[in-house]
Amino acid sequence: MVSKSLLRLASAVNRRRMKLLLGIALLAYAASVWGNFVNMRSLQENGELKIESKIEEIVEPLREKIRDLEKSFTQKYPPVKFLSEKDRKRILITGGAGFVGSHLTDKLMMDGHEVTVVDNFFTGRKRNVEHWIGHENFELINHDVVEPLYIEVDQIYHLASPASPPNYMYNPIKTLKTNTIGTLNMLGLAKRVGARLLLASTSEVYGDPEVHPQSEDYWGHVNPIGPRACYDEGKRVAETMCYAYMKQEGVEVRVARIFNTFGPRMHMNDGRVVSNFILQALQGEPLTVYGSGSQTRAFQYVSDLVNGLVVLMNSNVSSPVNLGNPEEHTILEFAQLIKNLVGSGSEIQFLSEAQDDPQKRKPDIKKAKLMLGWEPVVPLEEGLNKAIHYFRKELEYQANNQYIPKPKPARIKKGRTRHN
Repeated sequence: MVSKSLLRLASAVNRRRMKLLLGIALLAYAASVWGNFVNMRSLQENGELKIESKIEEIVEPLREKIRDLEKSFTQKYPPVKFLSEKDRKRILITGGAGFVGSHLTDKLMMDGHEVTVVDNFFTGRKRNVEHWIGHENFELINHDVVEPLYIEVDQIYHLASPASPPNYMYNPIKTLKTNTIGTLNMLGLAKRVGARLLLASTSEVYGDPEVHPQSEDYWGHVNPIGPRACYDEGKRVAETMCYAYMKQEGVEVRVARIFNTFGPRMHMNDGRVVSNFILQALQGEPLTVYGSGSQTRAFQYVSDLVNGLVVLMNSNVSSPVNLGNPEEHTILEFAQLIKNLVGSGSEIQFLSEAQDDPQKRKPDIKKAKLMLGWEPVVPLEEGLNKAIHYFRKELEYQANNQYIPKPKPARIKKGRTRHN
């Protein structure tokens, strides 16, 4: 009996011990699992921190780009005046991405008009008008005026044409087509929509003048088969077309005979006197003077010209008007002036005289003063300092390997296929 009782007691103790051992084992297992879990969480958190850090390194530059894009989409345009519907005009500028055209675009946009720029980018550059892209009043069309254009406008500033000798001599047939067929297309457009057209003509219609200074009633002295004839005669026939359309079709026309103009956005290598001298002086190269340097020129700053074009367009003067600065300088004086303003030690180098280079050029602007109330106001040195600042910045961009478009040189390679 006693032995059975002892056996039952031992069995109960063993069961309790087994349960206790099992409980301890379960606790130990739970503690082990929990420890592993905690260690895994710690490792996971450390890994996640490292991954997050790596992701942050990759994503941050992308965030910067997104911020830059947001800024570009919400860019601030130059201040634009608000015009009511009756005062706001729809204006087309051919060659509006060029040197003069882009400054005219700026003025008309800031005056509150709706401006459409048409350019084939032969010498024009998109960067000249890129600060307006996206504005509700602005539109840019890549188009050659040799092809017809169908658009609704109130005024047309017809500036399309290469204007510097290397550019218009590079493809003389194209220059002729732009000034003849292009002008016919714009006059046809003006006739269809009842728009007023202003032709940007040139002092080159006077050729190498035998009258000094040149007034609007002087007929000129032009070589019709010389190297400059594609431009000179192209502009002369463009004027003829304007007055034929005015007399026969009643189209309102304005003709501006533009004399030498300079300022920011000129091509660095366009072969004109101002850009040549400034670029050579800034780079320490000899200033190249063709001939004796006794030839005279009169230079106006681009803002003066733009004001003159707008005043002429909105006037009642339909006959040709000279727009230029009557302050005359010899080429040699001008080279010395630019040397001094730049502070350059460049020498002056004399080269053989260019064919058909006009010996004297000075506008008579009595008509513009009397009938338009216009005359240039920017002093020569002030304008030159602005142009020098612009060219200095362009050279810095070039030094930093930033792409700067350059005009094509005035030469033709053998075997080159020409598209006219």
